Amino acid sequence: MRTGLLTLLNLALLILFPVSWAAPLMRAGMLPLFALNEISVLTGLQALWRTDVFLAALVTLFAVVAPYGKTVTLALMHFEILSLHALPVLRLLGKLAMAEVFLLALYIVLIKGTGFGRIEVGCGLYLFTACVLASLGISWATKQTDTN
Repeated sequence: MRTGLLTLLNLALLILFPVSWAAPLMRAGMLPLFALNEISVLTGLQALWRTDVFLAALVTLFAVVAPYGKTVTLALMHFEILSLHALPVLRLLGKLAMAEVFLLALYIVLIKGTGFGRIEVGCGLYLFTACVLASLGISWATKQTDTN
């Protein structure tokens, strides 16, 4: 095993990413008098699968499959099951992992607001943000230790 702390943090992401996908990112409602609906990554994807299958497949690939695949690939590298020859795969998964773009889009929606509704930030947004930033940091630190 290469680096203990990086490995532990990466293994934690294998659990925390799915938790962040299920946790409420926000609560949204059309009018202040009505109850707010909780929106998570998973409920958003479910709604998208019902309306646009092609877009749902792309979002699922870029926001869920690629980031998780990147995390699994890093874990395999940390346990030396995959060699440094897997770095191109890791780079490709990192480029496909569009979680950061998804997160940015959510922040824009939260900042702009809807005009006739209201949005409250949920704990899942913070957890998802932490997972994305941790994944970027672990990936960067792994590349730094492998090049030295």
